[in-house]
Amino acid sequence: MVHGDGALFLDEILDDAPASLQQLIERGDDELQRVRNHAELVIGQGVELTPVADLRHASAVLNNTPQVIAIGLNYSAHSSELNLKADKAPTVFSLWPNSLTGHDGTTSWPRSLSESIDYEAELGVIIGKPAKDVSEADALDYVFGYTVVNDITARDIQYSEAQWSRCKSFDGFTPTGPVVVTRDEVPDPQNLHISTVLDGHLMQDSSTALMIRSVATLVSYLSRSATLLPGTLISTGSPGGAGYSRDPQVFLRDRSTVTVSVEGLGRLTTHCRMT
Repeated sequence: MVHGDGALFLDEILDDAPASLQQLIERGDDELQRVRNHAELVIGQGVELTPVADLRHASAVLNNTPQVIAIGLNYSAHSSELNLKADKAPTVFSLWPNSLTGHDGTTSWPRSLSESIDYEAELGVIIGKPAKDVSEADALDYVFGYTVVNDITARDIQYSEAQWSRCKSFDGFTPTGPVVVTRDEVPDPQNLHISTVLDGHLMQDSSTALMIRSVATLVSYLSRSATLLPGTLISTGSPGGAGYSRDPQVFLRDRSTVTVSVEGLGRLTTHCRMT
């Protein structure tokens, strides 16, 4: 648990602490409140916190998450710049669990597979309880929290195949984090600034207000066909400003550093290596 610039390890203050975010989510709202209460108590008593800057980050969700669902073409500017049509229904695909990685990590890929690797800043939504046939009005009640996602994409492979899972699921192509912020700390997920900085240059600069389909709409839509299980991550699409659409095109290169940010959720940095 993060408090200011420090981190509190739950297993150091609770004998029966949840061993992972997934376990915390599965134990339900009462467990989250219990953990919060105890954390606030020991912080109030002056327990020593570990500086967040000294920590190594894992993915916000681990590879035991039930599903990683991605939404494509959910901002008009992005669909237009890719010359792809935003259909009447959402574009939905899965990301493979091996692609998950954490903040400040290094993602590498072979030059022989692709030299057209793009960034995509996205708002990530983590489901908190089983969601089946939920209404848009109730959909946000099923959200546990939010995180930042960089949906890294091999554009040449994306345009050469009929599906999008492989081009976005190389090892390390789905950085998430640096933290998960619970839903009560995000009053309106449709009013968040979202951006990308690549090697010091601002590339994406937008707002989740410009989503074609809101978080509530997406959760409701996806829950109609299958139960969304606790811990499921939904990556909600990227705004305009992709490197593919620029003239000249701008892609992630060997030793590039890319940071994607969502207001209130933090900055997610990835270091790139092309081998």
